[in-house]
Amino acid sequence: MASQTVIDRPQTEAATPPWSLATRIAFRFCFVYFSLYCLSTQIITSFLSIPDIGWLSDPSVVPPWREITAFTAAHILRIKSPLTFVETGSGDRTIDWVLVFALLSVSVVATIVWSVLDRHRKSYRALHKWFFLFLRFALAGQMLTYGFVKAVPMQMPAPLLTTLTEPFGDLSPMGVLWSSVGASQPYEIFAGCLEILGGLLLIIPRTVTLGVLVSLADMTYVFALNMTYDVPVKLLSFHLILLSLFLLAPQARRLAGFFLLDRAVEPAPRNPLFRTLRANRIALAVQAVFALWLIGINLYSARSDWRTYGGGAPKPALYGIWNVDQFTTDGQPRPPLLSDQARWRRIIFDRYEFAALDRMTDPRAFYTATLDERKNTLTLSQRRGAKLNLSFSVTRPAPDRLTLDGPIDGHKEHIELRLETDHNFLLKTRGFHWISEFPFNR
Repeated sequence: MASQTVIDRPQTEAATPPWSLATRIAFRFCFVYFSLYCLSTQIITSFLSIPDIGWLSDPSVVPPWREITAFTAAHILRIKSPLTFVETGSGDRTIDWVLVFALLSVSVVATIVWSVLDRHRKSYRALHKWFFLFLRFALAGQMLTYGFVKAVPMQMPAPLLTTLTEPFGDLSPMGVLWSSVGASQPYEIFAGCLEILGGLLLIIPRTVTLGVLVSLADMTYVFALNMTYDVPVKLLSFHLILLSLFLLAPQARRLAGFFLLDRAVEPAPRNPLFRTLRANRIALAVQAVFALWLIGINLYSARSDWRTYGGGAPKPALYGIWNVDQFTTDGQPRPPLLSDQARWRRIIFDRYEFAALDRMTDPRAFYTATLDERKNTLTLSQRRGAKLNLSFSVTRPAPDRLTLDGPIDGHKEHIELRLETDHNFLLKTRGFHWISEFPFNR
């Protein structure tokens, strides 16, 4: 039957060109190290693409990786400082660096043992086919994940009110990068579409090489940004570059001949997974279904997050910049003296039940704001820079007026605030211009 036609007759090790010793050793090391790294990081999470995965959202903090990291830090590297075994949003924690060291050490030992025990094998073509397939979809999963959270502008959101009112010099390098990209959503969407393009090309068998080249270019640019703006995703972006280079390795001579030597190159030899046409068609169908799952779940997650806590989420009831008109302590008005540490200057309510308080002198304090509209109460819970939990009764005599009454540090405070309705920040209002007679650079 046609479905049983042999399309890739199995060959013995002796019948195929042997790999060089260096190639065999390099493959053994790469197989062990990249397998362990993918299984111990968010790469496996994106590869599985399971929504609300919970405890597996950061595999490095769960067994067995937690125990491996803790042992390596305590008994090999002699690290005395406490380790952060919680998900913080950073991929460059101490435990991440320790884990990479542990994986490198294990991979070196495993490569030596494997090379001794399997020293007579001349190549690993069959294993390479399956490992190549795994890494191809692992890289595609990362490209799609990061691509969709930019195409649906979530990763770098538009600057919040708290950012727009922050002195530029007080921003961190990462904050500058996030705000500058978020201020131009078309650019962020464009960058995301390029990453999605790399992921899609990786999924299609005929365009894998082009997909790896696009992904390599994308990740090299991302890695440069991470290094120069101190974004704590340096380890992951560097490893995505390494994965791209591994996937390009079989095409190295062809690429060098085409791009560097200006030579004609033959089509890459096909390397089907199975012997029969039917089996390979089934494998191709499975890959197509898995690819649609990767695309669909990443698009769904990005759009869901956009509506939940991104730009499409409803704004809080008190959203805006509220400037203090009157501040009364124990019935006595407090004038707006610049040396007054207790007097409020303004409070900003932003997304995610988020509030920022500016006093006359102290640095900005951040709170989690909980408004109970039924009881007319506002609770400000401590976050970064806040010293006290605060609770007030709330009245809103007009849409742009707000009154807060409650204790602060043992004193009865009465605070009247006015909503700033005309905050036309140039960063948000300047827009795009085809014609500019002079550079508008402020």
